[in-house]
Amino acid sequence: METESTTSTTGERASRQRSQMSFWNKLDERLGLAGLAYPVPEYANSLPYILGGITLAGFIILILTGVLLAQFYDPNPAGAHDSVIYIITQVPFGDFLRSIHFWTANLVVVTLLLHLIRVFTTGSYKRPREANWLVGLGLFAVTLGFVFTGTVLKWDQEGVEALAHNKEIGEILGLWGVWFTSEFTRSVPILTRLYLGHVTLLPAIFTLLIIAHVYLIKQLGISPKPTLDALSGPPSKEQGSSRFTQHLRKMAGYGLWLLGLAGVLALVWPARLGYPGVSGAEVTKPPWMFLPFYPLEDVLGIRGLLVGGIVLFGLLALVPFVDRSKWVSPRRRKWIIIAGIILLVILIALAGYAWVSRPVPHLMGG
Repeated sequence: METESTTSTTGERASRQRSQMSFWNKLDERLGLAGLAYPVPEYANSLPYILGGITLAGFIILILTGVLLAQFYDPNPAGAHDSVIYIITQVPFGDFLRSIHFWTANLVVVTLLLHLIRVFTTGSYKRPREANWLVGLGLFAVTLGFVFTGTVLKWDQEGVEALAHNKEIGEILGLWGVWFTSEFTRSVPILTRLYLGHVTLLPAIFTLLIIAHVYLIKQLGISPKPTLDALSGPPSKEQGSSRFTQHLRKMAGYGLWLLGLAGVLALVWPARLGYPGVSGAEVTKPPWMFLPFYPLEDVLGIRGLLVGGIVLFGLLALVPFVDRSKWVSPRRRKWIIIAGIILLVILIALAGYAWVSRPVPHLMGG
């Protein structure tokens, strides 16, 4: 009897497996999922090379939580701050959801910066990947745009001051910056337009850039492992001992860890909301990712933000075109690595100075 029972259980298990295989075979026939199992280097599954995928997973979390928050947010200046209070106090799990959105945004910036540092350190921007480095910088700029507009949407004192900076930079840019000012249209408040930019324009640009980024990675392959004798170029066939499907599983796993970390932070330190903003006052500092530019305002005024951003992204954009050697090992690229370290130290020092300094007026009439 025991043998018959064991045989029956084994037969049922085999039947379920055949049914599952049949389901996936039918799904693969229609969607071509087997095409995702293309070769990738084994080292591509290590944490440093999955930072970009973790960042993308973070954006998926941001999109999902953002869609839910948008159902309760009022992008009109008269009701924006009250609607955030409503989310915090009245919407079931609203405060937790908003805090997850807030902390995920912060963590995404961290993983994106670490990804940028990894790409720089391993020489992954070298020929033939120069275009993808520039696309990555575009994604970095869009991410900062998300953070900035998200800061304004709270419509507390920090948000009102951020919007005032937005307006003055737009005025400095003249015709090129008119979209950032009230002069663009009188029919829609600028807060509403920034909200629409946050939920439509920036996501559209992000989608186009991420498609280009993933396409170029697929076409050019993962950059070579930065061993002492490694040269820039597509990885050799011998390095493709793993599969992209395994890379996706790793990315999804780390994405869940990211969500878990954001959840813990949301429970321990819920996202703050200040009092309703007062126009003309300057008593706050920008979010930490913008702090390196804050001291430049002391010297150049609002223009310092614009000049600092242009200089930083200009220097980063030049990297593939000034480092033209084929070597990818950091040991063979000491001068560019030292230059990168110096730039990083300067940014950290500026951020540290801004962190300990007192807020001072920079705005016209502030």
